[in-house]
Amino acid sequence: MTTHAHDTAVHDAGGGVEAMRRYYAQRAATYERVYHKPERQADLRAMEAWIAGPFAGRNVLEIACGTGWWTPHAARHCRAWLATDVNPETMAVARSKPMPATVRFETVDAYSLAELGERRFDAAFAGCWWSHVPLARLPAWLERLHARLEPGARVVFLDNSYVQASSTLLSRRDDEGNTYQQRTLDDGSSHEVLKNFPAPEEAFARLGPRARAPRWTAHTHYWILDYTLA
Repeated sequence: MTTHAHDTAVHDAGGGVEAMRRYYAQRAATYERVYHKPERQADLRAMEAWIAGPFAGRNVLEIACGTGWWTPHAARHCRAWLATDVNPETMAVARSKPMPATVRFETVDAYSLAELGERRFDAAFAGCWWSHVPLARLPAWLERLHARLEPGARVVFLDNSYVQASSTLLSRRDDEGNTYQQRTLDDGSSHEVLKNFPAPEEAFARLGPRARAPRWTAHTHYWILDYTLA
């Protein structure tokens, strides 16, 4: 594991956001197979042990919780945890799991966050969401997320690293630099999924002026980006 510090501050070709939503709805029942890959177990145990620390005592907004793999690990010591997703199919899986008493679920569009109303939080978490946001939309989306957070809030993103022997091969790169994978589900349907794999400096550059002392922790199959807000 290596950590880098910095001092300064899904879509598919056929249908965009809605196509990505349908893909994950269809994949809900089998999504967590990816966490059973033998070569990823050491990374997963290390991250599961670490992930609760940044959120201890905080009121946390989780973006795109999906099937809730990370939620029970990350919410162990929080004050309150709102796990959100747009897909009832994936949230049904998450709701079926044993969760800390502090965890609540709501249907929220990760892009607009409109369903949150005027609520604000002092921490935010997103697992395997950053990689599915088109590069051109990331700065505005991060600004929208930060607007929901109090000064001093802790923000943690966790996502996949590209590992040739373990990751799905990249199928193409578009004119904006986004990369894609061609994925096949159990029903035989094929889906082109946007999946970006940023370098630390690229991620730091997109965080915006409120991000303070961002840190990048590189595991073999995953990365973690965490920072606080001014």
